[in-house]
Amino acid sequence: MIDELNALENKVVQVATLCHALRAENNQLKQQLATAENDKKGLSERIESARSRLEQLARQLPEAKATL
Repeated sequence: MIDELNALENKVVQVATLCHALRAENNQLKQQLATAENDKKGLSERIESARSRLEQLARQLPEAKATL
């Protein structure tokens, strides 16, 4: 009976340790996700800005005349 209780105690300790490790990993992944989302937002803004500048430059180009 004592051996069974000791084995159960060991398993409970293992589960608690695993739970703690998974909680820490989950928090780390949440932080990484938030960073990635912020990076994505910044890159999207840069792309939009570049697109706008390219459209503005394209409007300034003279019209090409068809030469046949």
